[in-house]
Amino acid sequence: MTSESLILLSVFLPLIAALGIALLGSRPDLRDSFMVASSLAVFAAVLGVFLRIEPGEPLGVALFEIIPGIAFGFSIEPLGMVFALVASGLWILTSIYAIGYMRGAGEKHQTRFFACFSIAIFAAIGIAFSQNMLTLFILYEVLSLSTYPLVAHKGTEEAKRGARIYLGVLLGTSIGLLLPAMLVTYALTGTLEFVPGGVMQDSVGQSTGAVLLVLFIFGIGKAALMPFHRWLPSAMVAPTPVSALLHAVAVVKAGVFTVLKVSVYLFGLDYLDGLWSSDLIMAVAAFTMLAASLVALHKTNLKARLAYSTVSQLSYIVLGAMLASQIAAIGSGMHIVMHAFGKITLFFCAGAIYVAAHKTEIHEMDGLGRSMPITMFAFLLGALSVIGAPPLGGLWSKWHLMLGAVEAGHALMIGVFLLSTLLNIAYLLPPVVRAFLLPPPEGTPKGIHEAPLFCLIPLSLTALGAVALFFVANPIRGFIATIFGGGPS
Repeated sequence: MTSESLILLSVFLPLIAALGIALLGSRPDLRDSFMVASSLAVFAAVLGVFLRIEPGEPLGVALFEIIPGIAFGFSIEPLGMVFALVASGLWILTSIYAIGYMRGAGEKHQTRFFACFSIAIFAAIGIAFSQNMLTLFILYEVLSLSTYPLVAHKGTEEAKRGARIYLGVLLGTSIGLLLPAMLVTYALTGTLEFVPGGVMQDSVGQSTGAVLLVLFIFGIGKAALMPFHRWLPSAMVAPTPVSALLHAVAVVKAGVFTVLKVSVYLFGLDYLDGLWSSDLIMAVAAFTMLAASLVALHKTNLKARLAYSTVSQLSYIVLGAMLASQIAAIGSGMHIVMHAFGKITLFFCAGAIYVAAHKTEIHEMDGLGRSMPITMFAFLLGALSVIGAPPLGGLWSKWHLMLGAVEAGHALMIGVFLLSTLLNIAYLLPPVVRAFLLPPPEGTPKGIHEAPLFCLIPLSLTALGAVALFFVANPIRGFIATIFGGGPS
Protein backbone atom coordinates (compact mmCIF):
# COMPACT_ATOMS: atom_id res chain seq x y z
CA MET A 1 0.00 0.00 0.00
CA THR A 2 1.32 3.46 -0.90
CA SER A 3 1.86 6.13 1.73
CA GLU A 4 -0.89 8.24 0.18
CA SER A 5 -3.37 5.37 0.40
CA LEU A 6 -2.41 4.76 4.01
CA ILE A 7 -3.05 8.40 4.90
CA LEU A 8 -6.48 8.30 3.26
CA LEU A 9 -7.28 5.00 5.00
CA SER A 10 -6.32 6.52 8.36
CA VAL A 11 -8.65 9.47 7.83
CA PHE A 12 -11.66 7.86 6.17
CA LEU A 13 -11.79 4.43 7.83
CA PRO A 14 -13.64 5.83 10.90
CA LEU A 15 -16.26 7.24 8.49
CA ILE A 16 -16.68 3.80 6.94
CA ALA A 17 -16.88 2.38 10.46
CA ALA A 18 -19.75 4.76 11.25
CA LEU A 19 -21.69 3.42 8.27
CA GLY A 20 -21.03 -0.18 9.28
CA ILE A 21 -22.14 0.52 12.86
CA ALA A 22 -25.39 2.04 11.58
CA LEU A 23 -26.08 -0.97 9.35
CA LEU A 24 -25.40 -3.41 12.20
CA GLY A 25 -27.64 -1.63 14.69
CA SER A 26 -30.05 -4.55 15.01
CA ARG A 27 -27.22 -6.91 16.05
CA PRO A 28 -25.57 -5.24 19.09
CA ASP A 29 -22.84 -7.82 19.68
CA LEU A 30 -21.72 -7.76 16.06
CA ARG A 31 -22.00 -3.96 15.94
CA ASP A 32 -19.81 -3.52 19.01
CA SER A 33 -17.26 -6.06 17.78
CA PHE A 34 -17.11 -4.27 14.44
CA MET A 35 -16.52 -0.95 16.22
CA VAL A 36 -13.61 -2.30 18.25
CA ALA A 37 -12.12 -3.98 15.18
CA SER A 38 -12.44 -0.70 13.26
CA SER A 39 -10.65 1.21 16.02
CA LEU A 40 -7.81 -1.30 15.92
CA ALA A 41 -7.60 -0.98 12.13
CA VAL A 42 -7.51 2.82 12.31
CA PHE A 43 -4.69 2.79 14.85
CA ALA A 44 -2.77 0.30 12.70
CA ALA A 45 -3.18 2.60 9.69
CA VAL A 46 -2.03 5.67 11.65
CA LEU A 47 0.92 3.72 13.01
CA GLY A 48 1.71 2.65 9.44
CA VAL A 49 1.82 6.31 8.40
CA PHE A 50 4.16 7.06 11.32
CA LEU A 51 6.52 4.28 10.21
CA ARG A 52 6.63 5.72 6.67
CA ILE A 53 7.95 9.09 7.83
CA GLU A 54 11.40 9.92 6.51
CA PRO A 55 13.21 13.05 7.77
CA GLY A 56 13.07 15.79 5.17
CA GLU A 57 10.72 13.82 2.89
CA PRO A 58 7.22 15.34 2.46
CA LEU A 59 4.34 12.92 2.95
CA GLY A 60 0.84 13.92 1.93
CA VAL A 61 -2.03 13.77 -0.53
CA ALA A 62 -4.29 16.44 -2.06
CA LEU A 63 -7.80 15.36 -3.10
CA PHE A 64 -9.34 18.39 -4.83
CA GLU A 65 -8.99 22.17 -4.98
CA ILE A 66 -11.40 24.14 -2.80
CA ILE A 67 -10.32 27.67 -3.74
CA PRO A 68 -7.44 28.77 -5.97
CA GLY A 69 -4.20 27.49 -4.49
CA ILE A 70 -5.88 25.71 -1.56
CA ALA A 71 -6.67 22.00 -1.82
CA PHE A 72 -8.64 19.71 0.46
CA GLY A 73 -5.77 17.49 1.44
CA PHE A 74 -3.65 15.95 4.12
CA SER A 75 0.03 16.09 5.01
CA ILE A 76 2.11 14.67 7.81
CA GLU A 77 4.13 16.69 10.32
CA PRO A 78 5.17 15.89 13.91
CA LEU A 79 2.44 17.70 15.86
CA GLY A 80 -0.31 16.19 13.73
CA MET A 81 1.27 12.76 13.88
CA VAL A 82 1.35 12.87 17.69
CA PHE A 83 -2.29 14.00 17.87
CA ALA A 84 -3.39 11.29 15.42
CA LEU A 85 -1.59 8.57 17.37
CA VAL A 86 -3.18 9.73 20.63
CA ALA A 87 -6.68 10.02 19.15
CA SER A 88 -6.60 6.69 17.32
CA GLY A 89 -4.91 4.83 20.17
CA LEU A 90 -7.29 6.07 22.83
CA TRP A 91 -10.26 5.37 20.55
CA ILE A 92 -9.58 1.66 21.02
CA LEU A 93 -9.82 1.88 24.80
CA THR A 94 -12.71 4.34 24.70
CA SER A 95 -14.66 1.99 22.40
CA ILE A 96 -14.20 -0.92 24.80
CA TYR A 97 -15.05 1.28 27.78
CA ALA A 98 -18.13 2.70 26.05
CA ILE A 99 -19.52 -0.79 25.45
CA GLY A 100 -19.22 -1.64 29.15
CA TYR A 101 -20.58 1.74 30.26
CA MET A 102 -23.51 1.98 27.84
CA ARG A 103 -24.65 -1.56 28.63
CA GLY A 104 -23.98 -1.26 32.35
CA ALA A 105 -25.89 2.02 32.59
CA GLY A 106 -28.71 0.78 30.34
CA GLU A 107 -28.32 3.68 27.89
CA LYS A 108 -30.66 3.85 24.88
CA HIS A 109 -29.85 4.68 21.24
CA GLN A 110 -26.46 3.01 21.38
CA THR A 111 -26.16 2.60 17.60
CA ARG A 112 -26.57 6.33 17.03
CA PHE A 113 -24.12 6.99 19.83
CA PHE A 114 -21.38 4.75 18.43
CA ALA A 115 -21.90 5.97 14.84
CA CYS A 116 -21.55 9.64 15.85
CA PHE A 117 -18.54 8.70 17.96
CA SER A 118 -16.85 7.22 14.88
CA ILE A 119 -17.61 10.31 12.79
CA ALA A 120 -15.99 12.42 15.51
CA ILE A 121 -12.84 10.30 15.31
CA PHE A 122 -12.83 10.75 11.51
CA ALA A 123 -12.90 14.51 12.02
CA ALA A 124 -10.18 14.40 14.71
CA ILE A 125 -7.73 12.41 12.58
CA GLY A 126 -8.57 14.59 9.59
CA ILE A 127 -7.76 17.66 11.67
CA ALA A 128 -4.48 16.09 12.75
CA PHE A 129 -3.41 15.46 9.16
CA SER A 130 -4.87 18.64 7.57
CA GLN A 131 -2.61 20.13 4.94
CA ASN A 132 -3.91 23.67 5.39
CA MET A 133 -6.15 25.80 7.57
CA LEU A 134 -9.17 25.50 5.28
CA THR A 135 -9.15 21.70 5.38
CA LEU A 136 -8.74 21.89 9.14
CA PHE A 137 -11.64 24.36 9.45
CA ILE A 138 -14.03 22.12 7.51
CA LEU A 139 -13.20 19.11 9.67
CA TYR A 140 -13.25 21.26 12.82
CA GLU A 141 -16.90 22.04 12.04
CA VAL A 142 -17.65 18.39 11.29
CA LEU A 143 -16.29 17.56 14.75
CA SER A 144 -18.61 20.10 16.39
CA LEU A 145 -21.67 18.85 14.51
CA SER A 146 -20.96 15.15 15.01
CA THR A 147 -20.53 15.52 18.77
CA TYR A 148 -23.74 17.53 19.25
CA PRO A 149 -25.94 14.36 19.26
CA LEU A 150 -23.53 12.81 21.76
CA VAL A 151 -23.91 15.69 24.19
CA ALA A 152 -27.72 15.63 23.76
CA HIS A 153 -27.77 11.82 23.94
CA LYS A 154 -29.94 11.43 27.06
CA GLY A 155 -32.71 13.50 25.49
CA THR A 156 -33.62 15.30 28.71
CA GLU A 157 -34.25 19.04 28.81
CA GLU A 158 -30.97 19.47 30.67
CA ALA A 159 -29.12 17.49 27.98
CA LYS A 160 -30.74 19.47 25.17
CA ARG A 161 -29.93 22.76 26.86
CA GLY A 162 -26.32 21.71 27.44
CA ALA A 163 -26.02 20.62 23.80
CA ARG A 164 -27.39 23.96 22.57
CA ILE A 165 -24.81 25.85 24.62
CA TYR A 166 -22.12 23.45 23.39
CA LEU A 167 -22.93 23.93 19.72
CA GLY A 168 -23.76 27.62 20.01
CA VAL A 169 -20.41 28.56 21.54
CA LEU A 170 -18.35 26.36 19.21
CA LEU A 171 -20.08 27.44 16.00
CA GLY A 172 -20.35 31.05 17.13
CA THR A 173 -16.62 31.37 17.79
CA SER A 174 -15.51 29.49 14.69
CA ILE A 175 -17.82 31.28 12.24
CA GLY A 176 -17.75 34.67 13.95
CA LEU A 177 -14.01 34.89 14.71
CA LEU A 178 -11.96 32.08 13.18
CA LEU A 179 -13.42 32.24 9.66
CA PRO A 180 -12.91 36.03 9.27
CA ALA A 181 -9.31 35.61 10.49
CA MET A 182 -8.75 32.96 7.83
CA LEU A 183 -10.26 35.13 5.08
CA VAL A 184 -8.06 38.10 5.99
CA THR A 185 -4.98 35.88 6.20
CA TYR A 186 -5.69 34.45 2.75
CA ALA A 187 -6.26 37.92 1.31
CA LEU A 188 -2.95 39.21 2.71
CA THR A 189 -0.72 36.19 2.16
CA GLY A 190 -2.41 34.32 -0.68
CA THR A 191 -2.24 31.06 1.25
CA LEU A 192 -3.57 29.10 4.21
CA GLU A 193 -0.96 26.36 3.94
CA PHE A 194 0.84 25.21 7.06
CA VAL A 195 4.46 26.26 6.51
CA PRO A 196 7.33 25.81 9.02
CA GLY A 197 8.20 29.28 10.30
CA GLY A 198 4.81 30.70 9.33
CA VAL A 199 3.41 32.60 6.35
CA MET A 200 2.89 36.09 7.82
CA GLN A 201 6.42 37.40 8.41
CA ASP A 202 6.80 39.14 5.04
CA SER A 203 3.13 39.81 4.22
CA VAL A 204 1.33 41.01 7.34
CA GLY A 205 2.20 44.05 9.45
CA GLN A 206 2.49 43.54 13.18
CA SER A 207 -0.57 45.64 14.02
CA THR A 208 -2.73 43.58 11.69
CA GLY A 209 -1.05 40.39 12.85
CA ALA A 210 -1.83 41.20 16.47
CA VAL A 211 -5.54 41.55 15.70
CA LEU A 212 -5.50 38.37 13.62
CA LEU A 213 -3.92 36.48 16.51
CA VAL A 214 -6.79 37.49 18.81
CA LEU A 215 -9.35 36.39 16.21
CA PHE A 216 -7.60 33.08 15.62
CA ILE A 217 -7.06 32.11 19.26
CA PHE A 218 -10.48 33.12 20.56
CA GLY A 219 -12.06 31.75 17.39
CA ILE A 220 -10.72 28.32 18.33
CA GLY A 221 -13.46 27.88 20.91
CA LYS A 222 -12.53 24.25 21.54
CA ALA A 223 -9.44 25.52 23.39
CA ALA A 224 -11.91 26.77 26.05
CA LEU A 225 -10.20 30.05 26.93
CA MET A 226 -12.37 32.23 29.14
CA PRO A 227 -14.91 33.67 28.41
CA PHE A 228 -15.58 31.03 25.70
CA HIS A 229 -15.36 28.04 28.03
CA ARG A 230 -18.97 27.50 29.09
CA TRP A 231 -19.61 24.87 26.42
CA LEU A 232 -17.30 22.42 28.18
CA PRO A 233 -19.00 22.25 31.62
CA SER A 234 -22.38 22.35 29.84
CA ALA A 235 -21.45 19.21 27.91
CA MET A 236 -21.02 17.23 31.14
CA VAL A 237 -24.70 16.18 30.90
CA ALA A 238 -23.52 13.62 28.33
CA PRO A 239 -22.64 10.00 29.19
CA THR A 240 -19.12 9.55 30.56
CA PRO A 241 -17.67 8.03 27.34
CA VAL A 242 -18.60 11.32 25.66
CA SER A 243 -16.83 13.22 28.43
CA ALA A 244 -13.75 11.09 27.73
CA LEU A 245 -14.09 11.89 24.02
CA LEU A 246 -14.48 15.62 24.71
CA HIS A 247 -11.66 15.91 27.24
CA ALA A 248 -9.02 13.46 26.07
CA VAL A 249 -9.51 11.89 22.65
CA ALA A 250 -10.87 14.47 20.25
CA VAL A 251 -12.61 17.76 20.93
CA VAL A 252 -10.52 19.79 23.37
CA LYS A 253 -7.33 18.26 21.99
CA ALA A 254 -8.42 19.36 18.50
CA GLY A 255 -8.77 22.87 19.94
CA VAL A 256 -5.36 23.18 21.55
CA PHE A 257 -3.76 21.30 18.66
CA THR A 258 -5.20 23.93 16.31
CA VAL A 259 -3.81 26.70 18.54
CA LEU A 260 -0.37 25.13 18.26
CA LYS A 261 -0.66 24.63 14.49
CA VAL A 262 -1.72 28.25 13.97
CA SER A 263 1.06 29.53 16.24
CA VAL A 264 3.86 27.47 14.69
CA TYR A 265 2.79 27.08 11.06
CA LEU A 266 0.76 30.23 10.24
CA PHE A 267 2.30 32.90 12.48
CA GLY A 268 5.69 31.37 13.27
CA LEU A 269 7.25 31.77 16.71
CA ASP A 270 9.61 34.60 15.71
CA TYR A 271 6.75 36.68 14.28
CA LEU A 272 4.47 35.73 17.18
CA ASP A 273 7.06 36.95 19.70
CA GLY A 274 6.79 40.51 18.37
CA LEU A 275 2.98 40.82 18.65
CA TRP A 276 1.52 42.73 21.59
CA SER A 277 -1.56 40.50 21.56
CA SER A 278 0.50 37.42 22.41
CA ASP A 279 1.05 38.93 25.87
CA LEU A 280 -2.66 39.68 26.14
CA ILE A 281 -3.62 36.10 25.30
CA MET A 282 -0.92 34.82 27.64
CA ALA A 283 -2.53 36.82 30.44
CA VAL A 284 -5.98 35.47 29.57
CA ALA A 285 -4.60 31.92 29.53
CA ALA A 286 -2.95 32.44 32.93
CA PHE A 287 -6.22 33.82 34.34
CA THR A 288 -8.14 30.86 32.88
CA MET A 289 -5.67 28.41 34.44
CA LEU A 290 -6.15 29.83 37.91
CA ALA A 291 -9.82 30.83 37.76
CA ALA A 292 -10.95 27.47 36.41
CA SER A 293 -8.93 25.72 39.11
CA LEU A 294 -10.64 27.80 41.80
CA VAL A 295 -14.05 26.95 40.34
CA ALA A 296 -13.08 23.25 40.22
CA LEU A 297 -12.12 23.46 43.88
CA HIS A 298 -15.70 24.43 44.78
CA LYS A 299 -17.49 21.88 42.60
CA THR A 300 -18.92 18.94 44.53
CA ASN A 301 -19.97 16.93 41.48
CA LEU A 302 -17.03 14.82 40.31
CA LYS A 303 -17.56 15.28 36.56
CA ALA A 304 -18.09 19.03 36.98
CA ARG A 305 -14.83 19.27 38.93
CA LEU A 306 -13.01 17.35 36.21
CA ALA A 307 -14.57 19.57 33.53
CA TYR A 308 -13.19 22.76 35.07
CA SER A 309 -9.88 20.97 35.57
CA THR A 310 -9.79 20.46 31.81
CA VAL A 311 -10.51 24.15 31.18
CA SER A 312 -7.49 24.95 33.34
CA GLN A 313 -5.19 22.35 31.79
CA LEU A 314 -5.96 23.43 28.22
CA SER A 315 -4.66 26.88 29.06
CA TYR A 316 -1.26 25.37 29.85
CA ILE A 317 -1.02 24.52 26.15
CA VAL A 318 -2.29 27.91 24.95
CA LEU A 319 0.07 29.73 27.30
CA GLY A 320 2.94 27.55 26.08
CA ALA A 321 2.19 28.53 22.49
CA MET A 322 2.03 32.25 23.34
CA LEU A 323 5.42 32.14 25.08
CA ALA A 324 6.83 31.88 21.53
CA SER A 325 9.65 29.68 22.79
CA GLN A 326 10.66 26.44 21.12
CA ILE A 327 10.94 24.64 24.46
CA ALA A 328 7.50 25.88 25.53
CA ALA A 329 5.94 24.85 22.20
CA ILE A 330 7.46 21.39 22.62
CA GLY A 331 6.08 21.31 26.17
CA SER A 332 2.64 22.21 24.83
CA GLY A 333 2.82 19.36 22.33
CA MET A 334 3.88 16.98 25.08
CA HIS A 335 1.04 18.19 27.32
CA ILE A 336 -1.49 17.13 24.66
CA VAL A 337 -0.25 13.56 25.16
CA MET A 338 0.29 13.63 28.93
CA HIS A 339 -3.01 15.31 29.76
CA ALA A 340 -4.89 12.96 27.42
CA PHE A 341 -3.84 9.87 29.36
CA GLY A 342 -4.28 11.44 32.78
CA LYS A 343 -7.67 13.00 32.12
CA ILE A 344 -9.19 10.07 30.24
CA THR A 345 -8.25 7.90 33.23
CA LEU A 346 -10.08 10.28 35.58
CA PHE A 347 -13.22 10.30 33.46
CA PHE A 348 -13.14 6.54 32.99
CA CYS A 349 -12.99 6.21 36.77
CA ALA A 350 -15.85 8.67 37.26
CA GLY A 351 -17.96 6.63 34.85
CA ALA A 352 -17.02 3.35 36.53
CA ILE A 353 -18.06 4.78 39.90
CA TYR A 354 -21.42 5.80 38.44
CA VAL A 355 -22.03 2.41 36.79
CA ALA A 356 -20.98 0.34 39.83
CA ALA A 357 -22.05 2.52 42.77
CA HIS A 358 -24.36 5.17 41.21
CA LYS A 359 -22.37 7.90 42.92
CA THR A 360 -21.64 11.27 41.33
CA GLU A 361 -20.85 13.58 44.27
CA ILE A 362 -17.43 13.79 45.89
CA HIS A 363 -18.82 13.48 49.43
CA GLU A 364 -20.29 10.14 48.35
CA MET A 365 -16.80 8.74 47.73
CA ASP A 366 -16.16 8.07 51.45
CA GLY A 367 -14.84 4.54 51.88
CA LEU A 368 -15.29 3.69 48.21
CA GLY A 369 -11.66 2.58 47.93
CA ARG A 370 -12.51 -0.51 49.99
CA SER A 371 -15.06 -1.79 47.47
CA MET A 372 -13.51 -0.32 44.27
CA PRO A 373 -9.73 -0.34 44.98
CA ILE A 374 -8.62 -0.73 41.34
CA THR A 375 -10.78 2.15 40.16
CA MET A 376 -9.71 4.48 42.94
CA PHE A 377 -6.01 3.62 42.58
CA ALA A 378 -6.29 4.33 38.85
CA PHE A 379 -7.94 7.64 39.75
CA LEU A 380 -4.95 8.41 41.98
CA LEU A 381 -2.51 7.74 39.12
CA GLY A 382 -4.53 9.88 36.71
CA ALA A 383 -4.69 12.69 39.26
CA LEU A 384 -0.94 12.57 39.94
CA SER A 385 -0.24 12.72 36.20
CA VAL A 386 -2.42 15.82 35.76
CA ILE A 387 -0.75 17.33 38.84
CA GLY A 388 2.68 16.59 37.33
CA ALA A 389 4.09 14.37 40.07
CA PRO A 390 6.77 11.74 39.38
CA PRO A 391 6.78 9.04 38.16
CA LEU A 392 3.90 10.17 35.91
CA GLY A 393 4.15 11.63 32.43
CA GLY A 394 2.60 14.99 33.33
CA LEU A 395 5.83 15.98 35.08
CA TRP A 396 7.76 16.33 31.83
CA SER A 397 5.29 18.48 29.92
CA LYS A 398 4.99 20.91 32.84
CA TRP A 399 8.79 20.90 33.20
CA HIS A 400 9.24 21.94 29.56
CA LEU A 401 6.54 24.60 29.84
CA MET A 402 8.31 26.16 32.82
CA LEU A 403 11.67 25.94 31.04
CA GLY A 404 10.03 27.72 28.12
CA ALA A 405 8.84 30.49 30.44
CA VAL A 406 12.43 30.91 31.64
CA GLU A 407 13.73 30.99 28.05
CA ALA A 408 11.11 33.57 27.04
CA GLY A 409 11.87 35.75 30.06
CA HIS A 410 8.41 35.43 31.63
CA ALA A 411 9.29 34.59 35.21
CA LEU A 412 5.77 35.49 36.38
CA MET A 413 4.37 32.60 34.34
CA ILE A 414 6.54 30.14 36.28
CA GLY A 415 4.67 31.26 39.37
CA VAL A 416 1.36 30.79 37.56
CA PHE A 417 2.30 27.23 36.58
CA LEU A 418 3.36 26.43 40.16
CA LEU A 419 0.25 27.97 41.75
CA SER A 420 -1.98 26.12 39.31
CA THR A 421 -0.21 22.87 40.21
CA LEU A 422 -0.90 23.47 43.91
CA LEU A 423 -4.56 24.00 43.06
CA ASN A 424 -4.48 20.75 41.05
CA ILE A 425 -3.47 18.98 44.25
CA ALA A 426 -6.24 20.69 46.21
CA TYR A 427 -9.09 19.60 43.93
CA LEU A 428 -7.89 16.25 42.56
CA LEU A 429 -6.66 14.44 45.67
CA PRO A 430 -9.66 14.83 48.03
CA PRO A 431 -11.76 12.17 46.23
CA VAL A 432 -8.91 9.68 46.67
CA VAL A 433 -8.33 10.64 50.30
CA ARG A 434 -12.04 10.25 51.06
CA ALA A 435 -12.18 6.92 49.23
CA PHE A 436 -9.24 5.31 51.02
CA LEU A 437 -8.99 7.04 54.40
CA LEU A 438 -12.61 7.68 55.45
CA PRO A 439 -15.10 4.99 56.44
CA PRO A 440 -18.23 4.40 54.35
CA PRO A 441 -21.23 6.38 55.63
CA GLU A 442 -23.88 4.56 57.59
CA GLY A 443 -26.52 3.00 55.41
CA THR A 444 -24.17 2.43 52.45
CA PRO A 445 -25.66 -0.40 50.35
CA LYS A 446 -23.87 -3.72 50.57
CA GLY A 447 -22.48 -5.41 47.49
CA ILE A 448 -20.81 -2.45 45.75
CA HIS A 449 -17.95 -3.79 43.67
CA GLU A 450 -15.82 -2.87 40.66
CA ALA A 451 -17.48 -1.88 37.38
CA PRO A 452 -17.73 -4.41 34.52
CA LEU A 453 -14.44 -5.57 32.99
CA PHE A 454 -15.12 -3.56 29.82
CA CYS A 455 -14.90 -0.47 32.05
CA LEU A 456 -12.19 -1.69 34.39
CA ILE A 457 -9.63 -2.83 31.81
CA PRO A 458 -9.49 0.46 29.83
CA LEU A 459 -9.14 2.63 32.93
CA SER A 460 -6.37 0.37 34.23
CA LEU A 461 -4.51 0.55 30.91
CA THR A 462 -4.76 4.33 30.61
CA ALA A 463 -3.52 4.68 34.20
CA LEU A 464 -0.55 2.45 33.38
CA GLY A 465 -0.05 4.51 30.23
CA ALA A 466 0.25 7.66 32.34
CA VAL A 467 3.05 5.95 34.26
CA ALA A 468 4.74 4.63 31.12
CA LEU A 469 4.83 8.14 29.62
CA PHE A 470 7.18 9.20 32.40
CA PHE A 471 9.79 6.80 31.00
CA VAL A 472 9.22 7.37 27.26
CA ALA A 473 8.84 11.15 27.35
CA ASN A 474 12.22 11.82 25.74
CA PRO A 475 11.43 10.12 22.39
CA ILE A 476 8.13 12.02 22.27
CA ARG A 477 9.95 15.25 22.99
CA GLY A 478 12.57 14.51 20.34
CA PHE A 479 9.95 13.75 17.70
CA ILE A 480 7.99 16.95 18.38
CA ALA A 481 11.24 18.93 18.36
CA THR A 482 11.82 18.02 14.70
CA ILE A 483 9.35 20.76 13.71
CA PHE A 484 12.16 23.14 14.65
CA GLY A 485 14.83 21.23 12.78
CA GLY A 486 15.85 18.84 15.53
CA GLY A 487 15.34 20.52 18.87
CA PRO A 488 14.95 23.68 20.81
CA SER A 489 17.47 26.48 20.68
